[in-house]
Amino acid sequence: MSRLLDSADFALLLISAVSLIAGLPFVMSGNGAVAHALWTAGTLPVLLALLVSVVKALRRQEAGVDVLALLAIGFALCLSEFLTAAVIALMVASGRALEQYAEQRARREMTALLSRAPRQANRFEAGEWRRVELDTVRPGDPLLVRNGEFVPVDGSLAGHAQLDESTLTGESVIRQRSPGESVSSGVVNVGAAFEMIAAASAGDSTFAGIVRMVESAQHERSPATRLADRFALLFVLAALVLAGRSWLATGDVVRALAVLVVATPCPLILAVPVAVVSGMSRCARRGVLVKGGGALERLARASVLFFDKTGTLTGGYARLVSIETAPGASPETVLRFAASLGQASAHVISESVTTAARERDLVLAAPRQVVEQPGAGVQGEVEGHTVAIGSFAFVSSLATPAPWSAAFLQRVAYEGASAVFVGVDGAMMGALQMADQIRLETPRALRLLRREGIGRFVMLTGDRRDVAETVGAMLGVTEVMPEQTPSDKLEAIRAARRGGTVIMIGDGINDAPALAAADVGVAMGARGAAASSEAADVVLLVDRLDRLVEGVRVARQTRRIALQSVMAGMALSFAAMAVAAFGFLPPLLGAILQEIIDIAVIANALRVLRIRSTETVGSLSHRDADHLKTEHLELGPVMDRIRELADKLPRMPVTSVAGALALVNEMLEGQLVPHERRDDLEVYPGVARLVGGEDPLAAMSATHREIFRVTRLLRQMTENVPPQGPDAAGLSEFQRLLYGLDAIVRLHCAQEDELFHSLEEGR
Repeated sequence: MSRLLDSADFALLLISAVSLIAGLPFVMSGNGAVAHALWTAGTLPVLLALLVSVVKALRRQEAGVDVLALLAIGFALCLSEFLTAAVIALMVASGRALEQYAEQRARREMTALLSRAPRQANRFEAGEWRRVELDTVRPGDPLLVRNGEFVPVDGSLAGHAQLDESTLTGESVIRQRSPGESVSSGVVNVGAAFEMIAAASAGDSTFAGIVRMVESAQHERSPATRLADRFALLFVLAALVLAGRSWLATGDVVRALAVLVVATPCPLILAVPVAVVSGMSRCARRGVLVKGGGALERLARASVLFFDKTGTLTGGYARLVSIETAPGASPETVLRFAASLGQASAHVISESVTTAARERDLVLAAPRQVVEQPGAGVQGEVEGHTVAIGSFAFVSSLATPAPWSAAFLQRVAYEGASAVFVGVDGAMMGALQMADQIRLETPRALRLLRREGIGRFVMLTGDRRDVAETVGAMLGVTEVMPEQTPSDKLEAIRAARRGGTVIMIGDGINDAPALAAADVGVAMGARGAAASSEAADVVLLVDRLDRLVEGVRVARQTRRIALQSVMAGMALSFAAMAVAAFGFLPPLLGAILQEIIDIAVIANALRVLRIRSTETVGSLSHRDADHLKTEHLELGPVMDRIRELADKLPRMPVTSVAGALALVNEMLEGQLVPHERRDDLEVYPGVARLVGGEDPLAAMSATHREIFRVTRLLRQMTENVPPQGPDAAGLSEFQRLLYGLDAIVRLHCAQEDELFHSLEEGR
């Protein structure tokens, strides 16, 4: 509002209003000459501003709809309709001020983003912390960020930090970050002062790139705005023709003046820019940075979605899927040995193995005498044992290959995963199946995008055909195009553009050409590759695919509201012009009526700011969501034990089956069943209220009942095993129940994870 008060449009509004009001007492006292002089004085500045606007528009070869207002005021002054001229001037000035206010309000989130750009940093030099200009900061510089300050550049933390990352993500929650974690410029320190090491200069940091994108977006005019200009030209011609015909038909120039008055200014020009900027602002509030009105317009028309697999549909990092063990070894032992040795390796797979062990609260030992062979594996000593982890070729050169290795490798290949073999003291103890798992929000995001009108989903990936088709089948995508090079992706997108508006979403440097070639390029995450972010039209500042759904939804509703405003405004203006042409609407009332139309049009366009980007009734707090996820991680060993026993039953001595089943039953009764019962009685009622509806979790509760049925049946059958062990039929039935229980529990946990993830606060 302060900017509006300082603007020239507000000054024009003030001058025209004061002069109009000041002239009224002179008219009532019979001194009309003074009133006419005051009204003329208040009208001339507006007339001059309109003349400048028309000339500038014509130089840009754009439709100068201000010409209607210019002609209306000019005609009124020539016809000595001084009061009418003053009212038209007031209406024009108020319309300009109202439009500027509306655009300023619509740009609020984007302008706030720009205003938060860091300017200085605290750098350690000459034995003290000194305030320096941001441009002087270089990678490797030690920096201090005090409470309330913005992180000046991208870097890594040297200590713990509490950060408000809402500037980048749109999530107004406090994040706890640990030493070694990366931190992006532009986030706010809301805790104690912390030290960090700069990893980039100011110009190469995340926030600087976002600022450049926002500045570019604020200066771009969308196709909808250019389309509005073309319609406006037709509108101007129609208004001039109607005014001229009414004058020629009746000889009454006042009728022509009235027609011009109600055509001033054109609602078409007011509605589209305000709606488009409001839509961009609404997207920015949710962490979807749209670089311009053109991108927003194309996003609204999109019907085809191309996407990369790794880092887009999947998380981009490996997770532990299952553990294969040799006879006599437990999954926990295999994982603990692998993770203990993996602590000494910086390889991403080693980090994932270590993370999986810590998620299961395993106590890791410090490795010694570690030797790493890059790209193959690591060997060393853990608690006095010689341990090796890595590829099958690497571990088998140091440990005797196990009989189950070939089958395990075959299964891993089918599922498109990777294998980490574990050798201990010259024997292959086990293997870990690692996979880049599908993002929790991916299935839901694709379902919602299909509901928003995206009819064709194409996965472009450089992965093998079997891996790509496995992922595609899981997600139900329309087409899978595997083994694609960057040039292949480019050609596929160019071909698809001939049949519709294409969105391409990716996160890597190799995706940049495809992002640039698509009608709408979408880059995943502000921390992704700079090349992909620069090539993209839309950047998801939050690393979640479902934010694209919100962007598409806002874009389509923005377009619909803009068109509603345009059609309604033009229809009302044409109706008013027709009434004025027949002599039933005098110029003075026409000016007032047109102002009402303009206000209604702008108010309708501003509805874009109130678009609901999500249909969720409520949300889970981060604390509750993390607690629920932790409980599922704690069930990991239970699920591993179920599958392990199912695999080993045919090879076990029949006399040992009852004891093994009893141990599994004990885990089920002690951990799985209480967990599922607690979810059904305590967690689901609260989640149901968040989701909404009569009984939204009925199907999920039915899965609980099936888990209870199978575990009870398994316990009863175990109690009835004869001392000599089960026969072949009984053994087969036990194996069937265990495999079925494993599949149900894993699927159920995955469904719950997806649900809890979608309801998490600030998503």
